[in-house]
Amino acid sequence: MNPTAPPPLPPAALVLSGVTKRYGDFTAVNELSLTVPSGCIFGFLGPNGAGKTTTLRMILEIIQPTSGTITLLGTGSALELRNRIGYLPEEKGLYKKMKAWSVISYFATLKGLSRSAAKARAFQLLERYGLKDFAEARTEALSKGMGQKVQVLAAIAHDPEFVILDEPFSGLDPVNQSVMEDIITDLRSRGRTVVFSTHVMAHAERLCDRLAIIAGGRKLFDGTPEEARRTLPGRVRLQVAEPISAATLQSLPGIATLVATADNRWEIEINEGADPQGLLEGCFNRGIRLRSFQFVEPTLHDVFLNLVGPEAREAAFR
Repeated sequence: MNPTAPPPLPPAALVLSGVTKRYGDFTAVNELSLTVPSGCIFGFLGPNGAGKTTTLRMILEIIQPTSGTITLLGTGSALELRNRIGYLPEEKGLYKKMKAWSVISYFATLKGLSRSAAKARAFQLLERYGLKDFAEARTEALSKGMGQKVQVLAAIAHDPEFVILDEPFSGLDPVNQSVMEDIITDLRSRGRTVVFSTHVMAHAERLCDRLAIIAGGRKLFDGTPEEARRTLPGRVRLQVAEPISAATLQSLPGIATLVATADNRWEIEINEGADPQGLLEGCFNRGIRLRSFQFVEPTLHDVFLNLVGPEAREAAFR
């Protein structure tokens, strides 16, 4: 066995091969292929209208693909796996007159739990995620954030192996967004596979083991967050102690482009593979006095904007 070989990926929980969905002349999803390993958090990222929800609904067999194949948990039919799947749809909604615990319990019974086990599970989840005091409240009396948490807990009350969350952070305040992240990471810690869609890169940055970026129904990237960030060169922000020409800076090693801003500050894009330490040493060797020097790694936000282009302006970033 080669000791330097990377560890093998775990078995695939989900495989899409050449999946396409057309509505007449409109192609919502175009030749989409990707693999989601078991036990990971997988982010499905893209601007509004990218094809995220359509893809998630095809995975669940709510709608059928025009062509291509989908394999979920080793089988070709999600309908055969109802009790092993949890799903939070994009369109949120609860039975307004039901109590919070009874909503969760009801959905758990639909997935095979006995009434007593479902009720116990409901109260356990409500306590774990800060809603114990609202267990007896009717859902119409809950805030939007609390109501959405109840709906997520209803989706996972039967302890599914595979969970799909369509825009789970939409409309949540920062506190409830944090709770939602806790729910997702708790699922992964118990070996569950979570696929969630979003157009907010901050959540993907914090949560995802792997991710796919799509726009216009096409996949633009598929891999780890680190692999995504490596698709862009890094940047250096520096401030010199006295005015300097662009030509002088351009002669330093590793510089691809540079732009002057205010107060003797420069935004510099370095070449792929270039070491920012070499640029810093070059400044010292040539007697360039610096007030500040900061290396800025690309973020998923930067990658998203670069890949999606003008369509990214439709996305809401936080």
